Amino acid sequence: MYEPTLQALRGGDATGALAAARDLVAAQPNDPTAHRLLAAALRLGGDRAGAIAAVDHALGLAPDDASLHLERAGLLLAERQVDEAQAALARTIGLDPNQFPAYIVQAQLAIGRGDLDEAERISRIAARIAPEHPHVAAIEGTLALRRGDADRSLAILSTASSRFPDEPQLRHALGFAYLAKGHFAFAEQAFRGMLERDPASRPLRALVADVVRRQGRAAEAADELLPLLDGDDASPALHMLVGEMELEAGRNERALERLLTAFAAQPGNPRTLGGLVEAWRRLGDQDGARQALDQALAEHPREPGLWHARLAVEPFAGDEARAIVQRWIEAMPDFIPSLEAQVTLHDVAGDAGAAEAVARRITELEPGHTQAELRVLDGLMRREPTAAIARVQDLLGRAEDPNVKRSLRQLLGHAFDAAGDRAAAVATWAGLHAEVVDRRLPLPTPTDALGELPPLAPVPDPAPAVLWLWGAPGSLVERIALNFEMTGGPLRADRYGATPPTDALQRYGTAQALVDGQLDGAALVAEWRAALPGRGIDDGQVFDWLLWWDNALLHALRPHLPEAVVMFAVRDPRDMLLEWLAHGSPAPFALASPEVGAQWLATMLGQIADVHEGELFPHRLVKMDDIAADPVALAQAVGDALEFSLPTVPAEALGPVRFAAGHWRAYAEPLAAAFATLAPVARRLGYAD
Repeated sequence: MYEPTLQALRGGDATGALAAARDLVAAQPNDPTAHRLLAAALRLGGDRAGAIAAVDHALGLAPDDASLHLERAGLLLAERQVDEAQAALARTIGLDPNQFPAYIVQAQLAIGRGDLDEAERISRIAARIAPEHPHVAAIEGTLALRRGDADRSLAILSTASSRFPDEPQLRHALGFAYLAKGHFAFAEQAFRGMLERDPASRPLRALVADVVRRQGRAAEAADELLPLLDGDDASPALHMLVGEMELEAGRNERALERLLTAFAAQPGNPRTLGGLVEAWRRLGDQDGARQALDQALAEHPREPGLWHARLAVEPFAGDEARAIVQRWIEAMPDFIPSLEAQVTLHDVAGDAGAAEAVARRITELEPGHTQAELRVLDGLMRREPTAAIARVQDLLGRAEDPNVKRSLRQLLGHAFDAAGDRAAAVATWAGLHAEVVDRRLPLPTPTDALGELPPLAPVPDPAPAVLWLWGAPGSLVERIALNFEMTGGPLRADRYGATPPTDALQRYGTAQALVDGQLDGAALVAEWRAALPGRGIDDGQVFDWLLWWDNALLHALRPHLPEAVVMFAVRDPRDMLLEWLAHGSPAPFALASPEVGAQWLATMLGQIADVHEGELFPHRLVKMDDIAADPVALAQAVGDALEFSLPTVPAEALGPVRFAAGHWRAYAEPLAAAFATLAPVARRLGYAD
């Protein structure tokens, strides 16, 4: 759709680009990208005023698109350049002033195309002509910002702005540099200064409102945009944006008014529909929602977003929801999303046969549809596991994506399990683990000997509640963490996230360093405490889900954190190994083979048994065998262990039921060697052979 215009722009064909862009706008009048490309074509042809008008039109359609604001800044720069450049050159180097604006325009065009290397090359030429000119700084700062170096951009633009405080293009670029750094108040100041000079600018006013909103002042942001809604030229996107701000400010009736205006013009817009559903929910206006959506569906019966919104205002899986799905299917026969909704309703109603039948229809319409295939396979594994194996193998033969193939092989292992071929299941899962050993975390090396432990210090009074939570792979410790997280406990699971803390508890080698005396336990605890505010803990009360455990940590805990409690999640070690093999673990530890995993598990669980048998530190042992899939029993067990009442979570939040306790016995033959390694520690933890 965009390629003819883009090719002409890349080739510098102003006439061809303009013709292609005008055709595009005629075909897609409400597409901001079409107007953006028209602006680029007009600019290439020298019509800067027309280009600004085209960008302004695009901003009317997408008023919160920051990249459009940046392009508008470049167009304004080119429009106001020539006379200023001539004066600057006359005062400095006396060169031909007409060359300088040409270079600036070319650099801005290159930025608009996304060709940052070319823009930098041209800007260096412009800098040789007028190195101190503010527009050179504006280009350099914009280039740094587009390359993700906000600090350098801010440094360039701040320095230039201090010398040329009234230069609008510098202020505009500086505002975006502040935005990139999250300095919203400074960005607002920069953009408001420009708005004072150009109060009629709709894009600038929308930009100021967006920055105000980012500072948590949604009501002020909405009020800032109200003048733009007068008249008939306010776009649906602008009404939607103001409606979202009104919702954020809690002014729900005003939000509904704006969103309904946007809805009338663009009934299928997902953002508008999402805001409308929320406004109706807050106002309790279910009848109004039904009336508006049914009227829209009468006019647009093949608009999926309207059907989704219509379902959202009804009690889930009730008679009305079923009737709506049936209407949807009649309006859009064999439409995958409507059939998916029907599968969900059948599942909730407990009609597994009907759900599977619809899922089969989906796979006929879209072979390889992931959720439908899983639904069909789930039924086959219960009734005809041999047929399930054949179906997965057929899908494997047709799959091309390596990730899809891995998921299917994981399913194949479960199909083998359901069919009773446990040796094939083990071989399948073990092969998957072995293939990615070099892309997984190495297993932490456990310490061999603790040495003499320091005395347990008295618990300070008062003392914050501190819990360290850990469970080896396969323990299902993640279900304890989920219960804490969903019921408002002070859990920190960031050690498993994208931005984990960088304290000693996150580093390999810490345990051995404590035993060797290279790391002082007091320093470890001090570093851990110092990191808590950055993790959102200001009162010292924290449930910290650890990435690893080693009894060497007792050298730090016993003398320096006696108020802590360590909670260990355990299961029968053989079930733990099977769970790890079949389903992985929260921490992506490498599992080179079942035997290697069993050796490591035996050592780590032996350390937990040492703590438990020797009462080496205040701890709680939570056995997950019979409670992992029961939210009430899980909350009761964890609450009893900590001596407080813990709310329960919905059963579906815990995820699907996996292997039942004791399923390891079905694998006694293919995993005999690994289970023999685990048998002694299983007995220590109270599990029978």
